[in-house]
Amino acid sequence: MISTLVVGLGQMGQSHAQAYHQNPEFQIVGLVNRSAKQLSGALSHYPIETNFYTALERLRPDLVSIATYSDSHADIAIAAMRAGAHVFVEKPIADNAIDARRVADVARETGRKLVVGHILRHHPTWNAFIAQARSLGGPYVFRMNLNQRSDGAAWEVHKQLMQKTSPIVDCGVHYLDVMCQITDAAPVEVRGMGLRLSDEVAADMYNYGQFQVLFADGSCGWYEAGWGPMMSETAHFVKDVISPAGAVSLRAPTQVSSSDLEGHTAADELVVAPTHEPESVRTFPDSPGHQDLCNRQAAFVARAIKENIDLTDHIQDVIRSLEICLAADKSIRTGLTIKL
Repeated sequence: MISTLVVGLGQMGQSHAQAYHQNPEFQIVGLVNRSAKQLSGALSHYPIETNFYTALERLRPDLVSIATYSDSHADIAIAAMRAGAHVFVEKPIADNAIDARRVADVARETGRKLVVGHILRHHPTWNAFIAQARSLGGPYVFRMNLNQRSDGAAWEVHKQLMQKTSPIVDCGVHYLDVMCQITDAAPVEVRGMGLRLSDEVAADMYNYGQFQVLFADGSCGWYEAGWGPMMSETAHFVKDVISPAGAVSLRAPTQVSSSDLEGHTAADELVVAPTHEPESVRTFPDSPGHQDLCNRQAAFVARAIKENIDLTDHIQDVIRSLEICLAADKSIRTGLTIKL
């Protein structure tokens, strides 16, 4: 079994811990959270420590699973790999490009497996969406967003996240990764704009942002992300790809609200509309929910370790999508077009 230390027990950290608990290929040897926390259900019997470095030295796990705030990802991942552990780290891999490449360099130097939580790569509906879009041929127009009308506890989480990371970076890495999987062309230019829509948001941060990215083949992409109680539920889920040959879109279940974690990955209909032809709808009644996706991702981590899967392309793709989002953030803050 793969002895596993889980670091960070927020919403995603607990979901990953559940996945390891349920999978017989893993054995959880410790949980770490920087503050005291009481877990319920299947995780309630695991002891929780508050110091990662002490736990790492004492437990010497095979795998460290990281779901802390993004500004700590790089240091924790590097310490884990230098101690001999493989690493799973939630997206983004780091909060800046230098640290992202530093993590990748240590993975290469140590020979440890490094898997980043781009969970959509394990979603069959999203994979079908990508394959269908690629079959149309480019150049492409990408239209994607993920707005969240968060309030109460969800808004408190978002405000905490925005102490370090903007919505377009935190969420955007998923959808830029999807765009890059569809077009093989290199991204060349990013233009962004954003707005701080609440006095509760830090003065140097914005809780709404959008950007446009241009690719070398002429493809262009739009991405939008906003968090907060002022956001609209209307058109919060847009996932379209358009080309000269037609369009392909994902539809989410209408009963899922924008602030529901299930709604971030939910997609049960694939709509294909070839040029000059009627559209067709392919349904996915067994489309996996959030926990099932975490379970699938954990299974991939186990396979990557046991089968010695080469993750070089995975890491390069992760860094590329992060660099695009960071360039968009820079464009928003400076008002400049950023060449890539």
